Amino acid sequence: MPDNPKTLLVLGGTSDIGRATALVFAQRGWAIQLGGRDAVALGREVDNIATRTGVSITAHGFDILQTESFPTFVDALPSLPDIVVCCVGLLGDQRRSEHDLDDAATVMRSNYEGPSLILGLFVDRFLARGTGTVVGISSVAGDRGRASNYVYGSAKAGFTEFLSGLRNRCAKQGVHVVTVKPGFVKTRMTESMKLPAALTCTPEVVGKAIYSGITRGKDVVYVKGIWKYIMMAIQLLPEWLFKKMSI
Repeated sequence: MPDNPKTLLVLGGTSDIGRATALVFAQRGWAIQLGGRDAVALGREVDNIATRTGVSITAHGFDILQTESFPTFVDALPSLPDIVVCCVGLLGDQRRSEHDLDDAATVMRSNYEGPSLILGLFVDRFLARGTGTVVGISSVAGDRGRASNYVYGSAKAGFTEFLSGLRNRCAKQGVHVVTVKPGFVKTRMTESMKLPAALTCTPEVVGKAIYSGITRGKDVVYVKGIWKYIMMAIQLLPEWLFKKMSI
């Protein structure tokens, strides 16, 4: 392992994508910081990655809805990381969100407000330092609003646009902003859904795509490239036709 390894912070460190991403970087010698709400689950993941890779890894309490705690969270980290990946997300239940304002607000805050604010805060710190990378896990669901998931999709759309603006702000200042759009992923969040095999990937594939995307200097990463063209076609549909469709 390197004497002075670079450090990755994963927010949502106990999520399937978060765990997979942390392991991909740890296997390449990176020191790891895991942030999440469940201290017991974080502890298990710390032990798992440390045993499998031997890297330095620490756990840190983090709640995406407790936005007032974000500055304290960042200041309490043992070191300012080189890369931050935000894997936090909440699919929610579209039908419930249509009638339950609190539920809809939680979905929106979990997918847009919290991730945007925490990554914006890290960008401020990275700009002051002159280097750093932030990665946001958005979604193809944000490329066009659909009746089946528009509460979740609208939050992801907002997050995508936030990341785009953040990237534009940082473009000439040594800080890189990456937007990742996985498409369907086999996770605990989607285990009740019937997913098409050809359009579905695993958390491990997402983790490797994140690492590769950063290494190659990509701005937007569609984990399965076909999603870029699927969503392009959906975006081009005229509204009168789109309203008649159930997708």
